[in-house]
Amino acid sequence: MKNKIVVGITQGDSNGIGYEVIIKSLSDQRVFDICTPIIYGSSKFFGYYKKSLQETENISTNVITKSSDAHSKRINLINCIPDNLLIEPGKASEDGARAALISLEAAVKDLKDGNIDVLVTAPFNKSGVSKEGFSFPGHTEYLTKYFSAEESLMFMVSDSLKIGLVTNHLSISDVAESITTSLVKKKVLLMSDSLKRDFAVDRPKIAVLSLNPHSGDHGLLGKEEQEIITPAINELFEQGELVFGPFSSDGFFGSDYIGKFDAVLAMYHDQGMIPFKTISFDKGVNFTAGLSVVRCSPDHGTAYDLAGKGKAGHLSMLSSIYTACDIYRNRENYDALRANPLKVEMPAGGKDND
Repeated sequence: MKNKIVVGITQGDSNGIGYEVIIKSLSDQRVFDICTPIIYGSSKFFGYYKKSLQETENISTNVITKSSDAHSKRINLINCIPDNLLIEPGKASEDGARAALISLEAAVKDLKDGNIDVLVTAPFNKSGVSKEGFSFPGHTEYLTKYFSAEESLMFMVSDSLKIGLVTNHLSISDVAESITTSLVKKKVLLMSDSLKRDFAVDRPKIAVLSLNPHSGDHGLLGKEEQEIITPAINELFEQGELVFGPFSSDGFFGSDYIGKFDAVLAMYHDQGMIPFKTISFDKGVNFTAGLSVVRCSPDHGTAYDLAGKGKAGHLSMLSSIYTACDIYRNRENYDALRANPLKVEMPAGGKDND
């Protein structure tokens, strides 16, 4: 246990594909070589969904009451969901949403208390949890508030592409007025810091997309590029950040620019998510950069249409577990290399001897 990363996994909506992708991911024995998984959910729900998956019939859970009881070579499960909640695969229900919130609250508390090392969240229904009193647009905003971060970055990552968002779950009608020079700068710096500390990129090179078609076409199609985005880029570049743009998104993703940058900053949700899911959907990961803790999730939703049918793809969930562990190790290494740096003392007279 001491040498393994303890991964807390929330069950998400009971009626979605959360349990299926979790079970399929943890049936890969290689997972246990790098981490100790703990599911925050229900052994009843786990057993129900396992029955629909023939290839996972032989796997079992180690039911525990606290994280310190976890077995390093087993699928551990903390029973935190009341037994009276119903399972209705494929249906958006109050019980499914309530179970998702109970699981999330239990896992996040353990994360904050240091009982688990990283968090991986299965998807829930945003409309459903809002009816249960969840007042945030999604996991990202909730965790940003819970861990008292001034700002965070929704960072979609895969081996081939990394895209961050300036605005997250926001109506298109509210996007333009929400984008400021200050916000763009904050998001670029969050992305740059994350690339260095979380992904071991020494000198990140970042592309910033425009808001308007054709980058505003010199103000003809909008002035946000001239008045907000370009000034932010120029100020950051003068501070030593390798940040470039703004690039028109259609031209950027329709060219070979992707391979020339370590990451891309999009202005709004679909501008970044559509190309990311087109290119990296099977193994894409949603990472919340800027937090003191590590949280990842698959880049898909509850997929009610697939729930209970044994057809859901699990590679995004598996990638989320591996990515969370990689980020945790990268942070350890980054911080260790910069701890207690040697002081450089100048010789008398203020000049070196060379």
